This record gives sequence, C-alpha cells and structure tokens, in this order.
Amino acid sequence: MAIITLTTDWGSGNHYAGAVKGALLQQIPGVQIIDVTHNIACFDIMQASFILRNVYPEFPKGTIHLLGVNTEAGIDTPHILVHHDGHYFIGADNGIFSLIFDTPHSEAVELDIIQDSDYFTFSTKDVFVKAAAMIAAGKPLKEMGHPHTALNERIAFKPVVYPEKIVGKVIFIDGYENVFVNIDKKLFREVGKNRKFVIGFRLPGEAIRQLHESYSDVVTGERLALFGTSGFLEIAINQGKAASLLGLQINDTVIIEFDTE
Repeated sequence: MAIITLTTDWGSGNHYAGAVKGALLQQIPGVQIIDVTHNIACFDIMQASFILRNVYPEFPKGTIHLLGVNTEAGIDTPHILVHHDGHYFIGADNGIFSLIFDTPHSEAVELDIIQDSDYFTFSTKDVFVKAAAMIAAGKPLKEMGHPHTALNERIAFKPVVYPEKIVGKVIFIDGYENVFVNIDKKLFREVGKNRKFVIGFRLPGEAIRQLHESYSDVVTGERLALFGTSGFLEIAINQGKAASLLGLQINDTVIIEFDTE
C-alpha cells in the first residue's frame, strides 16, 4: 500500500487539499494519505523544509512526500522528483530540497509528465499526483524525466563558526513559540570543547549560560536552552512563549560565545 504525505501552504479553508486527495484516490487505489500540515506560511519554503526534515525519517522507506509550497515551475525551478534515504520527494526545485537533506541524494529527475489539465496553476494535483502514481506502480525514475544533477541551494542551516564562538540564526518558531536555532549539538560540542559559554540574543540581559535536558528542568516562566529531538538548539520558556517574551523572530542572530581561558 502506497503512503503519501502532504506538506502545503493551502490552509484549511480552501479546496486544494481535497482535490489532491481525490485525485490520489482515483489514481492509486488503496493509497494511504497523511497530512503533515497545510498550515505552512504562504510560499515559506524555510518553514516547510524544517517541518518535513523532522518528519520524513519517521515514515517507512518508500513513502512519497508531496511538497505543495511555492510549486510554480520555471526554467530555474523545474518540477523534480528526488530519491533520498529510501524516500521519494516531489516538488519544485526552489531550494527546498537542499534545506531538507543533510546528505547527498541518491537520484533526481526533472519531471517530463504530460498533465491532463490545460491549466498550469495547480501543479500538485496535475503533475505531482501523476508522478506519485507512477512511483506507486513501480515505474523507474528514468521513465518520468531526465536526470537532474544539481539541486538549487539555499544555505539556511549553516551557522558561522569561529574558534571562540558560533553565530547562528533563528530558523523556526513552533506553535508553543519555542525558538529553534541553526546550531546542532555536534557542532556545539566540537567548538565548545566543554568550555563555559554564554548564549546571547536580542535582549542582552536574558543571556543563557547553561543547557538543560527538558523544559521542566526550570521553574514555570523561566527561560532555558536545550537540544531537543530536532537536533537543533532551542531557546524556550517553561510553559511560556519564548519568541514573544524574548523578542525573537525568524532570521534573528543568536551567538554562543565560549570561554577563552
């Protein structure tokens, strides 16, 4: 049974998700459709990539992931199908794939699929669904298009590293207003070398000088920093809204400075 996930910016008040699900059910009998989210901010590939990169590894190998965010194709942003880590990803090559993957992908093709509709505003239904049906039917990627050798790159999850500090930025804010920074635990340990540190951001007086394992390690209303399941540094407030209360927004700078002694 094929498993297909949907990650889109369509919201819940439109016909788009229903139309795509109907098309999938027509073309892939018995398909299992999973909504990752339809609440991505419009055209926000950064938000979409962060969510999907933290979701897709939990699905079985062979799952097909449709990315319905900023899907209009162009000469520089063609529709592609990527095979990575045993999963299939279908979307426009607008930089989103380079944000999802940390390791090289196995194979990618630029889709050459004739759509049934004469309209070119709903790629997810008219192109991506047909590609998903071909994958589910066992068609090899080479039958769907020609090789796509280089993904468009968007460098977002790469902090700037110095001997005594790491300069990162806010890349995601979840529904609890926990703030995610593009500094992972491995890099923190490599640069920090067990030295004392200060995590500084927009409000100087709110700097953080230690890491915790869980939100409840501090009293309610207290700020903290930890490395959670995403692998990235989080700045949070126990049962509070860190982004609002600490004045943090997407792309804000967060600096970890290590003791020089």
